[in-house]
Amino acid sequence: MPIYYEQFGLTALWQIGLLLSINRLIRLPINPFVAWFYRRYSLRTGLFIATTLATLTTFSYGVATSFIVLVIARMLWGVAWSFLRMGGFLTIIKVSTNENRGNHIGLYNGLWGMAGLVGMLAGGFLADQIPIVMMTSLFALLALICIPLIAFTVPHSNVDHRTTAKAMSPTFQFTPYISLILVTSLFKGFLIMGLFASTLSPLIESRMQEPMTIASLMIGAATIAGIVQAIRWCWDPFLAPLIGRWSDRLEKRYTLLFVPLIAGGVLLVVVGFTESSLLLIGLLLLFQLTSTMLTTTVDTLAASAAANTDEIKMTMWHTILDDLGAAVGPLSSFLLLTWLEGSLSILYVGSGVLMLGYAVIWGSYYYKSKRKTTHANAA
Repeated sequence: MPIYYEQFGLTALWQIGLLLSINRLIRLPINPFVAWFYRRYSLRTGLFIATTLATLTTFSYGVATSFIVLVIARMLWGVAWSFLRMGGFLTIIKVSTNENRGNHIGLYNGLWGMAGLVGMLAGGFLADQIPIVMMTSLFALLALICIPLIAFTVPHSNVDHRTTAKAMSPTFQFTPYISLILVTSLFKGFLIMGLFASTLSPLIESRMQEPMTIASLMIGAATIAGIVQAIRWCWDPFLAPLIGRWSDRLEKRYTLLFVPLIAGGVLLVVVGFTESSLLLIGLLLLFQLTSTMLTTTVDTLAASAAANTDEIKMTMWHTILDDLGAAVGPLSSFLLLTWLEGSLSILYVGSGVLMLGYAVIWGSYYYKSKRKTTHANAA
């Protein structure tokens, strides 16, 4: 859309910005409604609604001739995404156990990332080859094909197979453990989907003296940033399930958080002081590894907590805070850059220190929990 915006009937750059952000902003107020819906209706019904909306909105991108119509379509796509995101998360909670939940979450996140990469590459290629209306119609057709697949693969009943156990489990409460998971969800969305994704290109550009040349091809900062992101999406379907299975073997899953929080924090601090563009790219790829681990672990913790309490309310809060972090991350990053007079080094060092701070907070919780368990056993 940023390149072919005139083919969508747009006339100003601010319209592009609004269209690219409105679908994310609408998810913040709509998530509680989606949670209410899934409490009363089946997962299959919610996924039917999501896929139908995705089909209609994708098709409308190519045929709409009004900016207002495109805004409405993007808002409806945000609604569809909320149904898909929460529905997928709830499905994993229902079909998984404590012994395989991490593996399922890792596979879910990995396939989501791979699908995003394929969609981005296919969309970019097709936009150069065929008219926009034909491209959007093709993607709408693919979404339409998924509707009968839902009927065959997703059960109609929304009754949990652990109904008896769930009836005896406590209702949702903001306990210290759950609150810490949710605050970490907010931080994860803010850092990875917000700050890092929005400042990656400027960071690489600030360290490059001139564009790289490979086989007579000029490669700039935007291309390198895209490659760094794409590499992660390629390895996620394979690496994320491995990380999930690792967490499945741990007695306390949250102890796995120390690896990405400490390693990621140190890497961001080093990135802030790195001047070599080649070294920077290597460090960024290592940070992407920690991002995969952080995302998989936090989502698994949220799913495990949801399975032991009110799963819909826990999923709702996890989704809201994750989306909120991703929504305010880019804005906060550039506001901070304005205040810091454009110093990306300070921004990344500060982000690294913040990651290390989260490691300290989780470490404090671990030692308090361990001490409480020791005293209980002694009694």
